[in-house]
Amino acid sequence: MKPLTSYTCKLDARQADALEAYLRGHGFKPRDVPYARFAGEGDKVNVVFYESGKLVVQGKATQEFVEFVLEPEILKQARLGYEAVLNPDLLLPRLGVDESGKGDFFGPLCVAGAYVNESVVKAWQDAGIRDSKNISSDKKIAELAKLIRETPGCVVSVVPIGNEAYNRLYAKMRSVNALLAWGHARVIENLMLLRYQMQPPPVRAISDQFAHNKSTVAKALMSLGREIELVQRHKAEEDLAVAAASILARHEFVTRLAAMEKQFGMKLPKGASAAVDAAAKEFVAKRGAEDLPKVAKMHFRTSYRALGLPEPPKQEWRRPS
Repeated sequence: MKPLTSYTCKLDARQADALEAYLRGHGFKPRDVPYARFAGEGDKVNVVFYESGKLVVQGKATQEFVEFVLEPEILKQARLGYEAVLNPDLLLPRLGVDESGKGDFFGPLCVAGAYVNESVVKAWQDAGIRDSKNISSDKKIAELAKLIRETPGCVVSVVPIGNEAYNRLYAKMRSVNALLAWGHARVIENLMLLRYQMQPPPVRAISDQFAHNKSTVAKALMSLGREIELVQRHKAEEDLAVAAASILARHEFVTRLAAMEKQFGMKLPKGASAAVDAAAKEFVAKRGAEDLPKVAKMHFRTSYRALGLPEPPKQEWRRPS
């Protein structure tokens, strides 16, 4: 196994004070890092403690620093290599589900799922699999998606909802959350159809809680999906299975968006911004209003502006009762 070159954890106030004192007393060169309370540069290791309470250690000497300084002198406990002992849920056989494209005007909505077990978790220990929103390179996304698909024991499913299908479903459901719930439920069902490939069988499915009411997804589950526990929580992408699903979904999204750009001969920016507004107007000017639903999510206000239509009044958000 390759030596660790990056490590993160949370520190409380007492631990942070002790670490800052250690860095000062052991010749670490102070550094200015945005949003950091303190940072120090040592021999082959950089240490940054952020105002949020997050500690980041990076460099060739990361493992040595964690094992011989951070754990015994600051944390007062052995964590590195013992994450599964401290949190046995890390090794549970489970499904993770996530989506990509929800906030993008151009391109499809892609929902993906991944099954992981103990062997898969251990195989990915140093692979850098994390929430796709923290990976800016499409090339890196493609590399990780390939790794995920080729890892023995991992089982995956991807459900791309193309723009024309997306617009039809939205017109029927009138809710992004309802559409997302259907997509998540479809992926879980697809994976459960492949459960004969999963050893051992999954005990739960984990997804981000995107709707106020957790029953939104639960009600959309199909027969096989109801056979396992559904766990919805905020920041679910911190779970390795969900992070893997987010990478698969993002890879599907960027691949399909690139194919659209090639098909229609113009750049289709990600997200929703002034650049997206300009591209939408350019698309309508070049291709006509009738082609916009083939590449865009038509309930976005961007579509009204691109078509020269008055935007619908904004509704005041109210917490569901």
